[in-house]
Amino acid sequence: MYPRNIPAIGVQMSVNMERQITINAKPETITVDTAQTAVIVVDMQNDFGSKGGMFDRAGVDIAPIQKVVEPISRVLESARRAGMKIIYLKMGFRPDLSDAGRADSPNRLKPSRLRYGDAMRAPDGTEGRILIRDTWNTEIVDGLKPQSGDIILYKTRFSGFYQTGLDNILKTLNARYLVVTGCTTSVCVESTVRDAMFRDYSCLLLEDCMAEPIGNVGNNSARSNHEASLLVIQALFGWVSRADEFIGALERLARRTSAPRA
Repeated sequence: MYPRNIPAIGVQMSVNMERQITINAKPETITVDTAQTAVIVVDMQNDFGSKGGMFDRAGVDIAPIQKVVEPISRVLESARRAGMKIIYLKMGFRPDLSDAGRADSPNRLKPSRLRYGDAMRAPDGTEGRILIRDTWNTEIVDGLKPQSGDIILYKTRFSGFYQTGLDNILKTLNARYLVVTGCTTSVCVESTVRDAMFRDYSCLLLEDCMAEPIGNVGNNSARSNHEASLLVIQALFGWVSRADEFIGALERLARRTSAPRA
């Protein structure tokens, strides 16, 4: 259950009353200005969430990632209706891997069994390459395809802020609040959220719109790190809620703004 009557902390202070929504969340409710809010979709691409992609080929169970496609789709539909900007982050390297780090760098060595850059025949019949830009592998999964006006941004490390234009884009949009979805919870999502908090963005994570597969790379236990990440984020780095709470808050705003004034 999400606490409903605890006042949100300082994030409420400068919110425009005509555009504000209050969302039930943990550890307390959060009130945001919809005109200063962007929705971030982290790494919902074929190599992570589709049959024949990198995770699937490595024997990682991608069912948890596929399960969040539907709630993310509903969130994006509601956010677009409210005029919020949608930003897709995609993990993808240049064909020569020159932006992936030195051959002996942790970014190359730690996930080496995933075989960045390897050529493959993609399920759609095209020539694919694992995590290489502009291939089937780095396209957004079916059900979440970007629409006109959405922003798509490649990244080369776990954080969406590392050597990308994300911070500048958000500043141009005058965004202060980020609604975060995607995969995987403890790696690219958490890395991005931590860097966002360091830059004074307030992050709301929708826990049923993000996933981390059991048996993820480097984790052979019977559990994932999903819950642990959400706990540390709600303690120190942001707020945690669910898709229906966010969508419901937007629907209440739409009813309020469309009601005739007395």
